[in-house]
Amino acid sequence: MGRKVYIDEEECVGCGTCEELCPEIFELDEETGRAKVIEPEVEDEDCVEEAMDTCPAECIHWEEE
Repeated sequence: MGRKVYIDEEECVGCGTCEELCPEIFELDEETGRAKVIEPEVEDEDCVEEAMDTCPAECIHWEEE
């Protein structure tokens, strides 16, 4: 079982970078224009780490265990 990721949707600016990098984990919500997590349990941590590093709002985080 992988780690869990979440997005602080209040901080998200809707750039879509996370969705481009990890479309199986993130998508932009059509109503809000902000990213949301569609698969919180992550196997490909490298993909999420890259999304975290490139997110201009720094709103992608790992859940505390």
